[in-house]
This record gives sequence, structure tokens and C-alpha cells, in this order.
Amino acid sequence: MTSTETDKCGTSGQQTHVLVVDDDSEIALLLKRYLAAQGFAVSIVGSGREMLARLAETAVDLILLDLGLPGEDGLDLTRHLHEHWHGPVIIVTGRGDSVDRIVGLELGADDYVTKPFELRELLARIRSVLRRVGERPRNNEAQPTTYRFAGYRLEAHSRTLTTDAGQPVALTNGEYELLQVFVTHPNRVLSRDELMNHLYGRDSGPFDRAVDVQVGRLRRKIEPDPAAPTLIKSVRGAGYMFSDTVQRE
Repeated sequence: MTSTETDKCGTSGQQTHVLVVDDDSEIALLLKRYLAAQGFAVSIVGSGREMLARLAETAVDLILLDLGLPGEDGLDLTRHLHEHWHGPVIIVTGRGDSVDRIVGLELGADDYVTKPFELRELLARIRSVLRRVGERPRNNEAQPTTYRFAGYRLEAHSRTLTTDAGQPVALTNGEYELLQVFVTHPNRVLSRDELMNHLYGRDSGPFDRAVDVQVGRLRRKIEPDPAAPTLIKSVRGAGYMFSDTVQRE
């Protein structure tokens, strides 16, 4: 597939634009038809080069990225998107190796789905990621917008983390969401299933290390000594606990 195809579906309002990056035309067209029927605008490209060209010319809300693109390394593309695009990415691939899954998440992907997949499950994953990225308070009640802890300042309205001295700390969407879960539930043990439901809208599987990967990445950014964490503590057999006082403003 060398050309780019776009669907505009729905009758009103701004549509969520999903970019499918997959050289398998049968799978790509299946995703296009299914997601279009769910109200999404869908674009298809068959290579990393086409993906970058599309991102340069069109606003995209979420990318479904296949790792097995011919002549290209999907993990390198994931790293590039994390460094230069910053939008949500779901890896959709036939490479089910747990190492690829872990590396993909470490490089900034928001979720990882292996082929063959259930379309309804993929749709649920897409909606969960978009909800996490775009969720904002929708009522008139006063909502805390700033969380202070351990020399850091987390701004909910701008989704940014800075030190008290004003130095920014770069976070991926997944890292921000995980930190927000922790600061809104301080000094409480959260199981992996609870964290997975907050982050991905599903329970963890017996071999699912997505939460552990995200915790490890977040520790490397906010812990004084990631090897001996004092903020995000592991609770043996139970999960994780954010062990600090959080001030809400």
C-alpha cells in the first residue's frame, strides 16, 4: 500500500482522527471500515515515511502502529513518535514477544495489541487511551488543578510536571496518567488490576508487565534513587503505594 486513504464519517462535530500504519491492506481496510462505522475519521498509510508525511500535513488524534513494516523498524518509529509527536500510540502487531511488548511500552507506546485481535477489544483500548489523554472535568465543582509533592508540581490543566524550581520533567501520556493516579490516591496500596483499570480500562493478565514497565519509567524520572524508591514503593504481593504527602490546590 503506497497511497493514503481517508474516511470522513458522521454528520456533525469534530471527529477523532485515527491513523492506521500497516502495510497489510486487508487488515488496514478492515480497521478502516470498522472504525469509520464507530464514528472515527480514519486514514491509512503503509510505511513510516507516509506516516510522517501525514502527520506533517494533518492533525491526528491517535496512531495504530504495526511493528512489522517492511524495511523499517517499528520500535524505532515508536521512539521517533515519542520524541517528536507526543500523541497517543497503540502498537498493533503480530509480534507477540513479551520483549517487544515491554520495549514498545518503554519507548512511549500507550498500549500494545497483538494480532489476531477482537475488533471490539481494540475499540475499547482506543476509547480508553483517548479518554485518558483527553479527559477533563465536566462539571462546575472546584477541581484541584495542582498537586505538590516531594519538590514537584503536577499541573492537571496543562498535564505538566515541574520541579519547585521550575525545571520541566518530560512525561509520556502513560507516565502522566500513572502519576496522576498515584497523587490522587496517596498512601494507599493500589493493586496491579486497579492500576491497569485506571490506565488501560482492563485487568492485568498473568504475564502482563505494562504497569511494572510504567512504574519503572516513572521512578527513573522522579525518584532520587530509582534503585531504592522512596516515593513509589512496591508492596510485596499487593501492588504499589505512593508514599508522600500530596498538597492539592
